[in-house]
Amino acid sequence: MKYYFSRILDIPCDQAIERTKEELKKEGFGVLTEINVKEVLKRKLDVDFRPYTILGTCNPPFAYQALQAERMIGIMLPCNVVVQEADGGRSEVAAVDPLVSMQAVANSKLADVAVEVQAKLKRAIEGL
Repeated sequence: MKYYFSRILDIPCDQAIERTKEELKKEGFGVLTEINVKEVLKRKLDVDFRPYTILGTCNPPFAYQALQAERMIGIMLPCNVVVQEADGGRSEVAAVDPLVSMQAVANSKLADVAVEVQAKLKRAIEGL
């Protein structure tokens, strides 16, 4: 089962990150965290890695609904979006599929929230 959806863009990662943030904002998501994995791995392990950034995104109304439905759901939040270098100087943007991740939680109240968040994340990725 595929646990994410993605899109390849013909632009470098730094531009893809900015466009991704703009599209996420249109769907009501804010970026809570931004982890530059390339820099972290260089600093911590002194290894070289491709450009790879993890954006921890949150849509507050849906996060609130999920937290009301399942008290420990914060373990699975925020929704992560990855922007990484792809072949030929292109970028790949991928978002977690919340419908797949929420299946691990035995709580039917989360299904409606997951469906709506999935649709918003898909629109953001398709909007790139």
